[in-house]
Amino acid sequence: MNLRFKKSLAVVLACLTALPLMLAPAPTQVSAASDANVNLSAEKQVIRGFGGINHPAWIGDLTAAQRETAFGNDQNQLGFSVLRIYVDPDRNNWSREVATAKRAIEKGAIVFASPWNPPSSMVETFNRNGNPNAKRLKYDKYAAYAQHLNDFVTYMKDNGVNLYAISVQNEPDYAEEWTWWTPQEMLRFMKENAGSINNTKVMAPESFQYLKNMSDPILNDPQALANMDILGAHTYGTQFSNFPYPLFKQKGAGKELWMTEVYYPNSDNNSADRWPEALDVSYHMHQSMVEAEFQAYVWWYIRRQYGPMKEDGTISKRGYNMAHFSKFVRPGYVRVDATKKPDTNTFVSAYKGDNKVVIVAINRGTSATSQRFVLQNGNASTVSSWVTDSSRNLASGAPINVSNAAFTAQLPAQSVTTFVANVSSGSGGNTGSGTTYEAETETTLTDAVIETINSGYTGSGYVNFNASTNSAIQWNAINNTVSGTKNVKFRYALESGTRNLDVFVNGTKVISNTPFSQTGSWSTWAEKTIQVPMNANTNTIKVVTTGTEGPNIDSITVTAAQ
Repeated sequence: MNLRFKKSLAVVLACLTALPLMLAPAPTQVSAASDANVNLSAEKQVIRGFGGINHPAWIGDLTAAQRETAFGNDQNQLGFSVLRIYVDPDRNNWSREVATAKRAIEKGAIVFASPWNPPSSMVETFNRNGNPNAKRLKYDKYAAYAQHLNDFVTYMKDNGVNLYAISVQNEPDYAEEWTWWTPQEMLRFMKENAGSINNTKVMAPESFQYLKNMSDPILNDPQALANMDILGAHTYGTQFSNFPYPLFKQKGAGKELWMTEVYYPNSDNNSADRWPEALDVSYHMHQSMVEAEFQAYVWWYIRRQYGPMKEDGTISKRGYNMAHFSKFVRPGYVRVDATKKPDTNTFVSAYKGDNKVVIVAINRGTSATSQRFVLQNGNASTVSSWVTDSSRNLASGAPINVSNAAFTAQLPAQSVTTFVANVSSGSGGNTGSGTTYEAETETTLTDAVIETINSGYTGSGYVNFNASTNSAIQWNAINNTVSGTKNVKFRYALESGTRNLDVFVNGTKVISNTPFSQTGSWSTWAEKTIQVPMNANTNTIKVVTTGTEGPNIDSITVTAAQ
């Protein structure tokens, strides 16, 4: 998105956003709220994180203090775990992106990049709908453009930033001031050139309104699909009824689905603190997680007068609404099934990770409501809560007792509340149903050894990667009754930094450079879940280090991704 189009586009988007409200029938009234059932064994998508873009070329870099506010997860910090950066067409400007990206990674975030234009030497003008100055990538420069993206990946890596992914093009179907791509042109690049982009994931097509005509051709072409790791989309004016993507569910096994840019509901000047308008941000995030099943949610500018951080560096009401997700639903957590609308104005989503359950409940009504939550296939003793409403920002509430796997909480009028509970052992709180495979048994180790020196592992030990590239563990007997996408949860420890692993299933690489963030020590164990396709019967899973010493790995647990 470009600032020069902000105000005019906001009017269009407001109309588009309001349209389903005008056309939809009046909601059915209910006399009392239904239970919000949270099924800890019914796993949905793995969450990569929440964040926004830093764009020094257009509005200046985040300051050192603002980086801490954005990517730290202490009090008065947003807990963002995803940073989007700009691929400047002029490589002389690439250094602008380094400082914030490095700090974001040090705080545990992942970083991806999007280009608006290729270098000028690769661009030509053409007549598009009467505009003779429209721009596109020259047809004989596709390979050179892929190399340009490779060069950016290499530059960032050489300067301490390992990119999680790079996009082919920002909003190829809304390119008034940048480069247009037709669906056919995008398909050609993905088939013929995207496979040459190395050392990071490839994202496409980042349609401005999640228009499926841009991504359908990729999903329907086996070669193009093989070269795409993440389907990225923007949701400007996208109706919630268009959030589900059946074709991706059908053909996107092993791929990720991200929402990579939006501001919502508008970009009015100084709108960041308006209430209850800011509550629409958490409502939009709810729809994105539940209806679209996005794995990441990325705002436009992190710091802006309508963004999560205001120009003075303080968190806005919109930012606190985002923080109800970003501070508590951490990378690698898995969304689990929950009653998404237990009452007319109440919306619920739930997540699990680190032996916790996180429930985000939004009350859009003008009256407080009492809501009962029921934990299925799990239990807890007490629940902590945080609330944001017209007068409070992430205010901590008194502990709530859980009785017979259920608790009742008051949801204030026009509010968002996040509940967090430690789930008791054996409850499925972060395992669900599935099978656990130890790292030290029935595995093949390459430049890795079995250790027992640290505490906290299960089984007879854990595997320690040596300090070299291409160290590996392969599990040789992963058994499934049916084929399909599986959640693979790693239990690991990592003292500091971030380590990247390639993941192979049955000898085929399915994920490149998936990051394992620090846990704080070699005996502090955490969990990370990935999604991969598997066959029925026996499978192999292999993880290979792509950098320095990898994490200690205790075990993996394999469950069906529903």
